[in-house]
Amino acid sequence: MIIWFTGLSGSGKTTLSSYLKERLERFGYSVCLIDGDTFREKQKAKNTFSREEILENNYNIISYCQSIQKKYNNIIVAVISPFQETRKAAREAFGDDYVEIFLNCPLKELIKRDPKNLYTKAIAGEVKNLIGFSKQNPYEIPKNPDLTVNTLKESVNGALNKIMGLIKNKTTL
Repeated sequence: MIIWFTGLSGSGKTTLSSYLKERLERFGYSVCLIDGDTFREKQKAKNTFSREEILENNYNIISYCQSIQKKYNNIIVAVISPFQETRKAAREAFGDDYVEIFLNCPLKELIKRDPKNLYTKAIAGEVKNLIGFSKQNPYEIPKNPDLTVNTLKESVNGALNKIMGLIKNKTTL
């Protein structure tokens, strides 16, 4: 199964995907975690946040998942993936083995959290085209995610329980 976390920077993708990986491994499942930032670094991709670069990175992640899918019970992807186009492509590529989880959090809260200082840099004009912050680079809210988690209101444990419930409904965990 491909478990695809999408949401803006700071919404909790890395946190929830890491905890989910641990929990699934405790059940004895083999799990690969693909973090968007780490994947981009390994690909030596620039960090310009251009639409073309983002699309290419997301399509590369889909291709990579396809190449390793048979090696793991679950592949967890934690990437902003701001465009409906690539999320739709992932759903088409993996079919019933795809689960999309939208981590929703108000921009005001994300600016407060700012774990990578990206919003601070964007406000100062040091980072251009920050996804979901820049008017030139909007985040397209998923139309039909399998699950939406409001990470402002939901605890990590509460969110994990919802995610595990969703996964159990789709598989034989």
